Amino acid sequence: MPVIQVGKTLREKLGEEGVQELIDLINSSQQQQKEDILTFVEEKFERRLSEEISKLRVDMVEMNQQLRGEMVEMNQQLRGEMVEQMARLRTEISQTRAELIKWMFIFWVGQVGMILGILLAFFK
Repeated sequence: MPVIQVGKTLREKLGEEGVQELIDLINSSQQQQKEDILTFVEEKFERRLSEEISKLRVDMVEMNQQLRGEMVEMNQQLRGEMVEQMARLRTEISQTRAELIKWMFIFWVGQVGMILGILLAFFK
């Protein structure tokens, strides 16, 4: 707390009690002024903080919406790719199945031919 110097003339006119009351008045005035300034600065800071938080929330909502849109787009793209792969897989399975049936037919024709050949050779 600053020290207040009271001049000799003022001290003589006011007296010791008057000087002390003047010093107390000045000190309390300064204290009140400090409190007022702190309150003003505090309110200004809170207002500015609220504004920045609001901006941040708006930005977060926009980013969230943008990400959701991108996720939906990626999801649709992924589903499309999965459908394509499933179609290719089904085509490949059906082709493999046809090949397998063809080779089974060739094998059984060969077996029947061989058995007939053995039977003909046996009965002759």
